[in-house]
This record gives sequence, C-alpha cells and structure tokens, in this order.
Amino acid sequence: MTKFLFPAILETLKRRLKIRVFYKTTANFTSYDPGAIWEDMKIGMEHPTRWERVAVVTDVDWIVQMMRLLSLLMPFPTKLFLSSEPAQANAWIIAAS
Repeated sequence: MTKFLFPAILETLKRRLKIRVFYKTTANFTSYDPGAIWEDMKIGMEHPTRWERVAVVTDVDWIVQMMRLLSLLMPFPTKLFLSSEPAQANAWIIAAS
C-alpha cells in the first residue's frame, strides 16, 4: 500500500493546496507494517494543514478502534464508515466544506 498511496499523496500535494483522502480496506486486511505506520505519521506531520478531509471505510476492528482514538488528535475532519457504506463515505468526502 505504501508504495502506491504515498507517491499519489505527494504528487497531489504538489498540485493542490488541500487534499481529501478516501481510504478503504479490504475484508482480509490483517496487519499494518510498522514502517507504513511511520510513513503515515510522517506524511501527516509534514503537511498538517493540507489535509481537508479523510474518510476511512473498514470493518477491521483494530482499525476502527485506532481511528476512533486518532481522529480526536487530527487537526482536520476524519470520519469512519463501515464497509457497507462506501457510497456515504464518498458523498461525505466530496461534499463542500
């Protein structure tokens, strides 16, 4: 994931002042590499004011719990959606602020 997601985010940051991210996990998503966690934190810390919204779509319990905790610390809106709600997540991510 990191080898695709981070270059796309960095490329978008070159072209846009603010970005929105729609992140959906698969049902069989089981682990998050420590290196990927560090990369997530690093890219967030390097550009804290450039995130406009982040939607996370998942049924993976530990990601749900992590998002509930981390969303309290984020300086931008984050919203968690169940895997059965991708349309709602998409509508939220593209809605005007």
